[in-house]
Amino acid sequence: MKASFKQQFRYKIAASVASVAIGMALLASGACSSDAAGPMPVANVITIHGADFSYDAPATIPAGMTTVNFVNDGPALHQAQIVRLDSGKTMADLKAALNLPGNLPGWVVQLGGPNAVDPGLTGNATLDLPVGNYALLCVVNVPGGIPHFMKGMVQPLTVTAAGSTSQTAAAPVSDETVTMDDYVFKLSAPLTAGTHTFKVVNLDVQPHELELIRLAPGKTAADMLAWLQAQNGPPPRQALGGVAIISPAAGPAYFTASLTSGNYMLLCFVFDTGDGKPHFAHGMVLPITIP
Repeated sequence: MKASFKQQFRYKIAASVASVAIGMALLASGACSSDAAGPMPVANVITIHGADFSYDAPATIPAGMTTVNFVNDGPALHQAQIVRLDSGKTMADLKAALNLPGNLPGWVVQLGGPNAVDPGLTGNATLDLPVGNYALLCVVNVPGGIPHFMKGMVQPLTVTAAGSTSQTAAAPVSDETVTMDDYVFKLSAPLTAGTHTFKVVNLDVQPHELELIRLAPGKTAADMLAWLQAQNGPPPRQALGGVAIISPAAGPAYFTASLTSGNYMLLCFVFDTGDGKPHFAHGMVLPITIP
């Protein structure tokens, strides 16, 4: 039997108490330079706060390339999944769909958004948002095993026309591309210490997410996978964010992170549409060591 949308997040990692610097996913500095046509447009920037169990977020934002900064006010692990409601569907339709077993209907288009970060941290994601009806969701289900959207962490978001005189901002300039396809993450180049802007692309026929974690000192990828199966004691990691679930054929999403030397992992927690197993159980895990 296929796992329900709520069940597929029972493996979401529990919160810890470290901090990390997460940069905002902005355009390259050259985007503000002037030429004969005037200053180049820059991405919209919004800030969303999440806590147990609600969002403090704008109700309406202009269309276009948008950087979403997500501040986790805790005390639990939280994220800001962004979904678009197509075919004239409403929030009432979405809430009804979330309560049904099986996969979400096709009119719920998962576009990414800042993935889960530990309390006190800030995650970010940049994505292109056309005019339409959207929603913010937190699909994490720790503590207690109940998805946070069932506790009220679901909120409508309306994207309106940006204005007749506005120009659409270009996508961020990325120095690293992560391709998600058939249970694998592929990096375009080896990661180094420093601040990186990641372009995340889903080429598969299934939805995927990218959760970036930093392993605790002395811990390995095997330790993390063993913890995910048993979930005994504190998790051997720090949740740094990344990009939440991206539906097949949805556009790329971007995020920026400042990394130091150490051991990291990329993981996908989405449950498979075929056998219901989490994608990390199919091998969708990428250990990364930064010297």
